[in-house]
Amino acid sequence: MRPGPAPLTDTEREAIAARSVFDDSTATSAPAPAKPETVPIYLADAGDHDALLDTFLDDHGEFERWRTWSDDTTHAIHESQTLRIERVHETSAHETAWTVAAYETPVSERMWHLTATGATPAPLLQDLLTHLADGEGWDTALGAPVNEKKVTEATQPLSSAGWKHTVDGRWIRWTSSDGNAGIQFDAFAAQHPSQNQATWTLWAGTQPDQGRPTWSITASPQTPSSLLASLADSLAHESGTRQVRPGREPKTSLASSPLPGPVATTGPSVGRSR
Repeated sequence: MRPGPAPLTDTEREAIAARSVFDDSTATSAPAPAKPETVPIYLADAGDHDALLDTFLDDHGEFERWRTWSDDTTHAIHESQTLRIERVHETSAHETAWTVAAYETPVSERMWHLTATGATPAPLLQDLLTHLADGEGWDTALGAPVNEKKVTEATQPLSSAGWKHTVDGRWIRWTSSDGNAGIQFDAFAAQHPSQNQATWTLWAGTQPDQGRPTWSITASPQTPSSLLASLADSLAHESGTRQVRPGREPKTSLASSPLPGPVATTGPSVGRSR
């Protein structure tokens, strides 16, 4: 004697097995794992921006790390205190996550600034930080007009790569052959350098005047041509990776927040940590 129902017979077990072959409810489909693919740098994944900054500070001792009391923001300040990088943590893809600002002296007015949103590809930010670490192209003549020569120098890599050049009123654009990225120059803002308006916009996805781009980098009128040319060269010639699930196509679609004013030569008054 044994409690419970009688054990299944061989015939019953075979019938259940046969039915399960045609029963879709018993099937479980796990999502296919994402696979990396090589793409133009402007389509690359954002990656880990915090890790990127940590590596930069570890490799360049001339920059010091300063944290705010809330740990929401990290500043990387050059030993000369004339170049400052601000990294805002936990930002969304379309909010300003990075701000770079350059000053003539530690207590002077800002010469130029550049911002980047949270979804900016890590390889492009890496190129930006590398250029800043080289120590070239920080200085610029305050109040100098943004003339045709400077625009040509900044966009030469795009012209050489055959990017499409168009003029639409105050906007001059250079667009990649696939239409997924571009650089936009605002001729009107360039005529008012003292206002530090966003004169240059690097973008991917949707053009800035047609919606919100996937990511964007904006730069003020006096941003050095050498820095802009370095970023343009990266857009035109470099590649990166993105994670794509088989059968799914990744989505491809401006904010400006300047750093606080110059600090005294004794350094910021915020807490300091290594």
